[in-house]
This record gives sequence, C-alpha cells and structure tokens, in this order.
Amino acid sequence: MKRGPELIVTEKDNAARRIADILSGGSADSDRVNGVNVYKWGGKRCIGLSGHVVGVDFPPEYSDWRDVEPVELVTAEVEKRPTQENIVAALRRLARNASHVHIATDYDREGELIGKEAYELVREVNEEAPIDRVRFSSITDREVTEAFADPDDLDFDLAAAGEARQIVDLMWGASLTRFLSLSARQLGDDFISVGRVQGPTLKLIVDREREIDAFDPEDYWELFADLTKDDETFEAGYFYLDEDDTEADRVWDEETAEAVYDVLSAASSATVEEVRRRTRTDDPPAPFNTTQFIRAASGVGYSAQRAMSIAEDLYTAGYITYPRTDNTVYPEDLEPRDLLDALAAGPRFGDDAASLLDADDITPTAGDEETTDHPPIHPTDELPSPSDLSEDEWEVYELVVRRFLATVADAATWEHLRVVATVSGEEMDPSLKANGKRLVDPGYHAVYPYRSTTENYVPDVTEGEELAVTETRLEAKRTQPPRRYGQSRLIETMEDMGIGTKATRHDVIQKLYDRGYIEGDPPRPTRLARGVVEASEEFADLIVTEAMTAQLEADMQAIARGEATLEDVTDESREMLERVFERLTESREALGDHLRDSLKADKTVGPCPESDHDLVIRRSRHGSYFVGCDGYPDCTFTLPLPSTGKPILLDETCPDHGLADVKMLAGRKTFVHGCPLCAAEAAEKEPDLIVGACPECGEAAGGELAIKRLRSGGRLVGCTRYPDCDYSLPMPRRGEAELTDETCEEHGLPGIRITYEEDREPWELGCPICNYREYQARQAGTELEAIDGIGEKTAAKLKDAGVEDVAGLKSAEPDSLADEIDGVGPDTVRNWQADAD
Repeated sequence: MKRGPELIVTEKDNAARRIADILSGGSADSDRVNGVNVYKWGGKRCIGLSGHVVGVDFPPEYSDWRDVEPVELVTAEVEKRPTQENIVAALRRLARNASHVHIATDYDREGELIGKEAYELVREVNEEAPIDRVRFSSITDREVTEAFADPDDLDFDLAAAGEARQIVDLMWGASLTRFLSLSARQLGDDFISVGRVQGPTLKLIVDREREIDAFDPEDYWELFADLTKDDETFEAGYFYLDEDDTEADRVWDEETAEAVYDVLSAASSATVEEVRRRTRTDDPPAPFNTTQFIRAASGVGYSAQRAMSIAEDLYTAGYITYPRTDNTVYPEDLEPRDLLDALAAGPRFGDDAASLLDADDITPTAGDEETTDHPPIHPTDELPSPSDLSEDEWEVYELVVRRFLATVADAATWEHLRVVATVSGEEMDPSLKANGKRLVDPGYHAVYPYRSTTENYVPDVTEGEELAVTETRLEAKRTQPPRRYGQSRLIETMEDMGIGTKATRHDVIQKLYDRGYIEGDPPRPTRLARGVVEASEEFADLIVTEAMTAQLEADMQAIARGEATLEDVTDESREMLERVFERLTESREALGDHLRDSLKADKTVGPCPESDHDLVIRRSRHGSYFVGCDGYPDCTFTLPLPSTGKPILLDETCPDHGLADVKMLAGRKTFVHGCPLCAAEAAEKEPDLIVGACPECGEAAGGELAIKRLRSGGRLVGCTRYPDCDYSLPMPRRGEAELTDETCEEHGLPGIRITYEEDREPWELGCPICNYREYQARQAGTELEAIDGIGEKTAAKLKDAGVEDVAGLKSAEPDSLADEIDGVGPDTVRNWQADAD
C-alpha cells in the first residue's frame, strides 16, 4: 500500500506553525483539514493539537448526580473520550496514510501524556508507521533542527505518571465535589468544588487568615534623633541590649520610652562611641526556575496566571526556553558568551550584553536545584523587536533577558558604615545607631534593575567626635499580624510542601478565584472557603491536608522512574479515598448542616431594616442575584444587585447600616458594589438629569428621556413616564454624566460626556440613541469580533471578502483570504483561525 507524507504532531497550533516554518525554511503552506490548520511542505505535514484532545471521564451512566451515590465514583471504571472532536478527526485523517509520525509535544510530564494520546489515536488508524518522539527546550532553528535529526522514543512511564494524575484528580474531585454539594443541597452553578490540590491550597490561605484573626497586637515605642555634623544631618535610632545581650530597638514599656525621650530631647549633643566600616559582596541571582520567575514577575505587576501565559507565548515564538522547569543550573552545553554575542547584536540589550563580554571569564551563577529535563528559563538567540510583542510580552521578555544577564554578571559591592553615639543624661546614657550603605560597584545591578539599590547616607565621623542633636521623635506603634500570602509567595509555599507541580500551581490559584473561594490580591478567603475548610477538617481532614497530594507527586515520580505502575498508584488512591468516604458517610448529616450554615453565613449581608431577620443574597428564577429578607414571606424587603457578575461578601461593613460590602465577580470587569442599601438610597436621592424628548411617547404624552440611577447601582437613560413607557438605553455605571453643547441632528438630543475623578480621559459618549445604535451594530458582529485581533473595521473587511461568521473564517484558505484584505497576512489569518478553534 502506498504510504503518504510524514506527519508531525505538536501541542498547539502556534507551535506547529513555528516548527513548520523552521523545518521548511519558510516555505510551508497552510491548509485546513476538518477545520484545523495543517502546514505542509515537501513530503511533510504538521498539525497542532489544543493541549489534551482526549480526556478521562466516567461512563455516561454515572453523570446523574441524584441517581449515583458519590462513593460509587471511587471504584468506577474510567474511560477516555475525545474532547476536541474536530482535531481528533483531522489527526486520524492525516495519520491514516502517514509514512512516519513525529510526536513533538512539550517536553514535560503533561506533554508526554498528550504525546501518548496522539500516539494512541494514530495507532487506531495506522499500525505500521514508525512513531518517534522529538524533544526540545526552545523552539529555535538550532534546537528544533537538532531534535528532529536525533529523535527518541516516547516515554510511556512518564506519560503514565501524567495519566495517573488525571485519573486520581478525576476520582477525588468528582466524588468529593458531588458528596459535599449534595450534603449541603447546593447544586446547579453554585455547587461546592473541591479537589486534590485545591483543598490543601485553600487550607493554606484559610490558616493564614486564622493567624491574622487570632493575632493580638502589642504596643511598643521607637525613638529617633537627627544628628548633625557641620551641615550634614542623618537619622539615628535608639537601641539597648536586652536580656540576651542582643541589640533591640523596640521599647515595650511606655514609661521607659518617655524617660528615654526626655533625655534625648533635652540633649544638645551626642558623642560618637563607635565607627565601623565593612564591605559586603552582593551576589547575582540564580537562574530562573518557574517559581522564581513567577515571583519576579509579580514584582512588576503580573499575576501568576498572566505571567505563565505570556511566558508560554514567548516560548512558542522561539524567544525564551520552556517556562515550566525546576532547574536553576544552566546545562553544560549552554555557551553564555555565544548568547551574549547574540544579545549584543540587538538594539535593546546590546550595550549591556557587550559590557559583560569584556570579562575574561564568564561563569554563570547556579542555584540549588539541578534537573536533567529543561534548563532554567533564559532567552534564546532569536531576538524579537519591540514591535513583534505586545507591551506586556515585552516587559516579561525583558525580565527574562535581564535575569540571564544578571546571572553572568559580577557581584555588586556595598560599603556599610555603622555609627554608634551616646547621649549623656542624669539617670541614663541612651545609645543611638545609624547604618549607612553605599553601592561601591553596581555589578549585576547595572543590568538587572529589579532589586533595590537604595543607599542610606551617613557622613564620615570619627570616634570621640561631638555631633549636634537637632530633633528627636517618639513613635508609638503596634505589632502587625502576619501578612497574607501573595500569589508568588503562595506558590513558593506550595512548592515547599509538595502541593501541586510547577505546571499546575498557578492554575489552581486561578480556580480558587473563579469558584469564589478567594478574592483580592493578596488573596484572602471568603466565608464559603472557611466553611469548606472547617467542614473538611472536622469530618475528613485528608481533603485539605497536603499528605495526599504530596504522596501522589512522589508516586508519579516513581511511575516516571519505572518503579511503580499506573494501576499501583490509582489503586492506592482509591483505598485512601474509600477511607475518607467512611468518615464522610458517618457524618453526612452533621457535615451538611455545617456546610449549609457556612453557606448561609457566606450569603448573610446583615440585619434587615424592616424585621428582626437577616438580609441574605438570593437568586431569582431568571438567574439574577438580589438581596432579600430571610424572613420571607413575612417580610418582603429586598434590595437589587447589579446584573453583571456573581456577588461575594467582603469583610468591610457599612457603618450606617451594618451591611457587608458586596463585590461582583465578573472576570476583568469585577468591581466593588459596596453596601447595597447605600447604593439604593443614593439612587433615590440622585436627581434625574433630563436629556430631551422621549422618541416613543414625547410627542403624544410629553415623556422625556432622563439619566436615572438605579437602586442596583447601575444607570440608564429612560423615559420619565415609566412604567407607562419603558423606553430605555444603557449607560456606563461609573463616572459623572454631563450634557454637552453639541446636539444630534437626527434625534435632537444633546451629547453626553462621562468624566472620571481619576486621571482618565473623559468619554465623549455623544447622542445616547446613536451610541446605542453603534453598540448594536458592534454586537451584530460579535461572533467575529470576539476573536482576538478582529475589530469592527476588520470584521467589515472580512464580510466584504465573503466571510460572514466564525464558521466561514475557519473554512477559509489563509493565503487566498489574506490576498483579499489589505494589511492582513496569511499568518494573521491562521492566528484568527486558531483562536476560533
């Protein structure tokens, strides 16, 4: 039988396009198979998956929550099913006649499993073609070419480790989520979600909040004096030796603090008793692993999820190495001088790289973790220009580049100066100290500006010298509770405790946000989160301890080493889960009561102003949220909530009404609504701003359009004759609305301008009817405009070219479509098609 072309399978479409471009020397063409991009050149085809295109799940007969006891899921058989039907169909079609198949998915445990899934799909339709595995840590010309020249075999043990994780996560997540939700009678969209990694992570956050709640602050005092030599003044702080002969600067007794202050404030001079200079070496940082990259990215304003998303895009584009790594030691085959040469040839880092090349010896730093899979995260020798990247992408890319530069730079040198002076008093001679520091040699700081180089100036003085005391201060302070975990610190703690993996930790945190378990940054737990953790601790603490997840991580490593099998690990997890269910089943009623109490507390806004009951967050039959009295139907008091988002309660309480502030979770549009009663009262007090005649009833009944504030906190332009006339137009929620002098020729209405208190340009909304018409026109093109990179004008060009909707875009031939649209290339079309999938 005649065999067809070779087939290359990558993890994502953008990786397929990049690899095809490298291997074909830029000659690859694009085609569509079953709505999926396929790149072809010579006798080769390359297709990108969309991560996992096959998933594990229980058979359909287990899908009904009410008919299947959750414990049955512990021993239920797990089956694999396609999750991306069109991609699976395209892969099978290409594989059927393939003469050779190369698996080129990401080089990690998850990538190996995705490769194994592709392997099995190929074998279903082609039993003869050889299948090999291609591994690389960066998608650059050199690494990709070398990897394809020296392929390896698929690591079925490593893939089995990933599959074990999938199956165990399914068992634990599905069975426990169902049990807790059914016990609490909390179904639908508001079910109670728990998971193997999610539970212990949530407990970390709740435990820290408990420490904060239990913290008992103590009062203390600190004293300072300004010392002057000639015209140079510097600050010195009071200190004393405690019982352990250790220097201390906090005074815990107010009377003692005031006595010291009296001596300092009465003094006119202080005598220098000690002058000590020392030089300190400030070593450059170790190379980036995933955790340290996330930590550094948080320092420039990126969440863990966002930082990793950008890093993955930079990796796929060939600009940095694979961003999921534990390694902090560069491999022996990395030549720092060669990479510096490449960076020196570019415009943005050329001077910094060139300065480092002047060194006779370039020896990079090394961290404590050395692994054999991926190198630490570093730039490749393929350099983007700023125009190739978005602003965020460039900022993250620069962070990676500068970290590499720092690791091959010299140490910095600081000079420290310690000065101790004494003030003479009748009953005591208080001591003052000042610590100065000066950056003598910036070293790596010259190329890595992300660490502080703040200096503290203290003038040169000599022992025995008299300094003038020009001002004294006594500051009353209180000890502070422990800080909440920031996202990067939380990920570091998870890593230390063996919770999750470098590939999943940031996703777990995002899931906690999405489920409404945590809010804010740094994250703090909602009342629901506390309730879930408390119930788990009382009735089945294995759900929220790190023991299970850490054990599974160890087991997966054993599978990868060939020391355990997938069946061994999943059977062990089933036994652990069965023990959990024994305890849960015994306490089902008490557990349900506890969760329901927690859920009610999580929804209790505060006292009802018209009865002795509480106000709680409720949901209408139509799915919208509102605040209603728990004493319904005896009390029918209600307050509206915004129609956008899901409400959660904050710890802040309204001083006037005793009601908790409400926050509406709506992704990037999340906002704080505040006290719902304050919002309702403000709406009633805010006068309507008359805009002009109502287009529906103005002539017949004299109705007028007015800008109205709704009791839910929203705003609209509506007829003053409501409810007899329900004509209305949307208005933005925030900002002050004012009328402009410009009048719409078509509708005779003045324009509307929205101004903001913060430093933000006003929004010239214009005629409200015209504005809404434009909005409706944009909505008409929503399907195409929802794709990243397609705006209103581009959507119009696409329609002129015969592409009316997403289906038409997906079926279009990229080169032909690009020829019909000015300013759009075939690669841009392929990006749109990938997003559409």
